[in-house]
Amino acid sequence: QVRLVESGGGSVQAGDTLRLSCAASGRTFSIYHMGWFRQAPGKEREFVAAISWRGAIIRYVDSVKGRFTISRDNAKNTVYLQMNSLEPEDTAVYYCAAASAVVLPITRTGYEYWGQGTQVTVSS
Repeated sequence: QVRLVESGGGSVQAGDTLRLSCAASGRTFSIYHMGWFRQAPGKEREFVAAISWRGAIIRYVDSVKGRFTISRDNAKNTVYLQMNSLEPEDTAVYYCAAASAVVLPITRTGYEYWGQGTQVTVSS
């Protein structure tokens, strides 16, 4: 079992920056691939970014490439999502997730453990 707790969300203006954190506890964090997803009101939860257990492989959805950066610190059992140049379209609840799959997943079904989410609101 892995417990995930997100933090760092908030209300910002377009163009601002936020850094989300996801702290893991329970089983060994370093063996899990980690992902960030988001869900806007009335929409499906969508993939944002993912990082492999060693950090060697990283994936992003096209809409955040060049603006968001995912990273992890296995010594601190934490994964981060640095979000720059935020846009109103980035408004959503952001969730981190953990996966024990062999291949780094980029879909919801690939992840076994989820955090409770943190709200990000970007106003124009």
